[in-house]
Amino acid sequence: MSELALEELSALAAIYCEPDACEVLAVSEIDGITFRIQINVKELLDTDVLLKLLFHLPVNYPSTLPDISVSSDQLTRAQCMDVRDKLLEQAKKHLSEPMVHDLILWIQEHLKYIIKQSATVCNEKTTLSKGTTTEDGIWMLLLHLDHMRAKAKYVKTVEKWASELRLTGRLMFMGKIILILLQGDRSNIKEYLILQKTCKVDVDSSGKKCKEKMISILCETKVQSQHKRFQTFEVKEHSTLDELQKEFETAGLTSLFSEFVPPLLK
Repeated sequence: MSELALEELSALAAIYCEPDACEVLAVSEIDGITFRIQINVKELLDTDVLLKLLFHLPVNYPSTLPDISVSSDQLTRAQCMDVRDKLLEQAKKHLSEPMVHDLILWIQEHLKYIIKQSATVCNEKTTLSKGTTTEDGIWMLLLHLDHMRAKAKYVKTVEKWASELRLTGRLMFMGKIILILLQGDRSNIKEYLILQKTCKVDVDSSGKKCKEKMISILCETKVQSQHKRFQTFEVKEHSTLDELQKEFETAGLTSLFSEFVPPLLK
């Protein structure tokens, strides 16, 4: 893990020292650092917007760009994604140097203009997004969950994230096996992973809300020509392994099933 990243996190914690202003979510030699910054930013009409910025600094940051997720109760999901895109554009200008504080200062100054621009091009952007993807193309992610205690709430949350991030695929149950298969833009796949790992989506044995700590990434790869694209995101309950296998076969993912699902039964 980069010393620069640790020093930057320490400096951010000192700057944003109010309650809940800076929350460290994970520090790992393998996965890097994940933390959330909450700031109040003035909007067009001079009203306060509480902006929640989730940063994931990879182990080789700042040589590699951070992953960023943006949320706010005062902004639409589309506006939040516009803010994230603009922050990532700015991040490229700071590659190889600590950048988080500069990005926060930049968004505090420019949020009102991004919201104004977002509102102006909203309809046009919605139309274009239906038929276009990023230069990375369409990616696929297969996740394995150990369990769901608050199943109904958990399922609704996954469906909500998939819808907001324009991801298609399946949430599949078969006995004790729980799989999430997603397809979509790579940037949205990455944001889904951040949400999945950092938000309180389930409850622990005492009924207290908790983050998902028992999740495995089985596969993350670019969608190939032999793979069929899912048109929607659906929840499927399968009673037998054969039914689950057919779900994969229908999507042209027989090899994916063979490689990753049978070992889960052991």
